[in-house]
Amino acid sequence: MTKTALVVGASGIVGSATTALLSEQGWRVHGLARRPVTQSGLQPVVADLQDAAATADALRHIDPDAVFITTWLRQDSEAENIRVNSAMVRNLLDGLPKPNRTRHVALVTGLKHYLGPFEAYGKGALPQTPFREEQGRLDVENFYYAQEDALFAAAERDGFSWSVHRPHTVIGLAVGNAMNMGTTLAVYATLCRETGRPFTFPGSQAQWSGLTDMTDARQLARHLLWAVETDAAHDEAFNIVNGDVFRWQWMWGRIAAWFGLDAVPFDGTVRPLATQMAGDAELWREIARREQLVEPDLDRLASPWHTDADLGRPIEVVTDMSKSRRLGFTAYQPTDDAFFALFERLRADRLIPALSGQR
Repeated sequence: MTKTALVVGASGIVGSATTALLSEQGWRVHGLARRPVTQSGLQPVVADLQDAAATADALRHIDPDAVFITTWLRQDSEAENIRVNSAMVRNLLDGLPKPNRTRHVALVTGLKHYLGPFEAYGKGALPQTPFREEQGRLDVENFYYAQEDALFAAAERDGFSWSVHRPHTVIGLAVGNAMNMGTTLAVYATLCRETGRPFTFPGSQAQWSGLTDMTDARQLARHLLWAVETDAAHDEAFNIVNGDVFRWQWMWGRIAAWFGLDAVPFDGTVRPLATQMAGDAELWREIARREQLVEPDLDRLASPWHTDADLGRPIEVVTDMSKSRRLGFTAYQPTDDAFFALFERLRADRLIPALSGQR
């Protein structure tokens, strides 16, 4: 029998990659978002997860084998993040028909599980790296923990299995996404090429010279499907990264070369993208008009604040994947190739100019 999936946040970086993989694997896929999502093989479900009654009404005829929660809403404070995002998970799981067969629910969170929320990001006492799942929770309020608790409570009540997936800085395609380093760097490189500005690393010395890793959205999608189909992965939390490690002093040169730019060596001064790109909205609009790009709104493509948070961290961040490897997940994705594939897709979809990408 054809299996049925519900992908929550289907328009986002992780959600769109997950729906694509599931469709390729022959699943019937329902994609939930606040606005209809048009994607091949996807049956759109429109709902605002903050509205419990409307969510239940939208889901009343959907009885999925697997649910993938890949969405969140950024709020002005961590207290509001906790209130809103935990309620969204509860409203979703309360609104689904009770399972009449085996069901698995996968929740995507991230490394803020170990690093703390944005209000306390990378501060205070942190676990040693590489981060491992058994290190547990920090002694701070964190909306990821609240989302997990809502998932665990519903699983105990309704009897479904679950998994939690913690990626590190996801690389993938989505417009209007709040956390989008790949597209942000592509837009920044395009602006540098247009204006002749130096392609300057915006982050910290620790990120420039320390080891790090990242997660391709396609790698995360493979991990999500693996957890659904692997009994030993049920009721477990996992880190998920590409499998390679790198230093930004190397990766920055790789990205610069793709765009035909010279990488400026880091000189010890942090130059946030939020400052460097602060006045570029009108310039981007002009580039979009001249090059006939499909998205003239810089704010819908770039998220400088999030890229600054990741690249400005004062500690080396490396993620251990041993738990997944021991249970049989062996997929690997070189991170520079993930960036290049995204840049090619951005160019093909006319989100950056055709002449911006040169290798």
